Amino acid sequence: MWLLLTVELKGIVFIIQSQSNSFHSKRAEDLKRDILKQAADLGKELPTVLLIHQMDGHEGAWTILPLMRDFSVTYGRNSSWIFFCEEDTRIQVVKLLETLGRFDGSKEWFLGKALYDEESTIIHHYAFAENPTVFKFPDFAAGWALSIPLVNKLAKKLKSEPLKSDFTIDLKHEIALYIWQRGEGPHLTPVPEFCTDDVNSYKVEHCATTFSNFLPLCGEPVKKEDVFVAVKTCRKFHGDRIPVVKQTWEREAALIEYYSDYADISIPTIDLGIPNTDRGHCGKTFAILERFSNHSSPRTPWLVVVDDDTLISIFRLRKLLSCYDPNEPVFLGERYGYGLGTGGYSYITGGGGMVFSRIAVQKLLASKCRCYSMDAPDDMVLGMCFSGLGIPITHSPLFHQARPMDYPKGYLSHQIPVSFHKHWNIDPVKVYFTWLAPNTEESLNGKKVRYNREDL
Repeated sequence: MWLLLTVELKGIVFIIQSQSNSFHSKRAEDLKRDILKQAADLGKELPTVLLIHQMDGHEGAWTILPLMRDFSVTYGRNSSWIFFCEEDTRIQVVKLLETLGRFDGSKEWFLGKALYDEESTIIHHYAFAENPTVFKFPDFAAGWALSIPLVNKLAKKLKSEPLKSDFTIDLKHEIALYIWQRGEGPHLTPVPEFCTDDVNSYKVEHCATTFSNFLPLCGEPVKKEDVFVAVKTCRKFHGDRIPVVKQTWEREAALIEYYSDYADISIPTIDLGIPNTDRGHCGKTFAILERFSNHSSPRTPWLVVVDDDTLISIFRLRKLLSCYDPNEPVFLGERYGYGLGTGGYSYITGGGGMVFSRIAVQKLLASKCRCYSMDAPDDMVLGMCFSGLGIPITHSPLFHQARPMDYPKGYLSHQIPVSFHKHWNIDPVKVYFTWLAPNTEESLNGKKVRYNREDL
């Protein structure tokens, strides 16, 4: 058995989907050490363990598909599997070897824990609208694997047909679509041993992988006064969106200002002197950054910019921010990509909330990188500017550009979310108290309220 394990272990390339921010890179290094220690304890030759952020100066390395040709050239002859995981995935190496051993590595395999959409959703461009449950894609948190023959096939395809998609919005879905190749490629094969249950759960005896199911906390949460919240709004939404903020999360923020195209003292809003635009809002966002830099207390290290229809837990965000060094240029939120197959850039999508350390704002403003038009997409311009400055954006899956029902239930089940976005076809107050309130039971108008996530 040990001989069989070594052959397989040597043949596995572990790829940790890591990030260069110091908090994340440390977690990825810890996982790498753990994998190598388990391998050493077996007394056999060590596998290759790579961190994605160290592999390539290419901005789009995190999207994985552009790396397939490198994987094929480097590992295509002497390896059998490439196993991908997140920094918080926990791996039982022996069980992983046993699990992969059930599959014939000379064939094309795409293995993972299957997610699927219950309804067609905007973040997947309404794919498989007639029956979205038919298309399965991997939950990265549980780990996922490609057999080398499939890697070689993908590398060959990428050589003849470069990636076309302009936008990377939900990588796990887009990778599965690319592999599926309109039905000609393999479907995802669900593997029950790839799990997202917490390592301490009674359910994990059979699991080769588990997931640290918690909101990171690295000491005391940052103080309320250390987070300045800027809400972007405009006159036409003062009456319907701002009351939702006031009913839900405003009370969690010690420092909050509402920026509009009209000064309304009842809220109050601040008129930045920037006319409202129907889209983009780049001019408004840069005016907010200038105001934070010049008029807020220099002792306030964090700025959060949200839309007036963003639902956010400042309480949870303060816990999360305890893990980041405000002396580093940090730009944090949900990561999207633009043109990454052809040297584009990553950006933080605005609706889920954009978090900046003060030093990141200062470096940005000092750079003179600005909007090419007042209604340019602010989040994309910011991504382009930070990319030009060599400041990486930092992704957290706890921020969400869409509503809870736009994500698979299995994906949200191992999250403690920080934000959701949009009021469309939902009761936003209900969504807040169900998903984001500091307690599952929260007082609303003097009454205790409790909602069931399954209803939303």
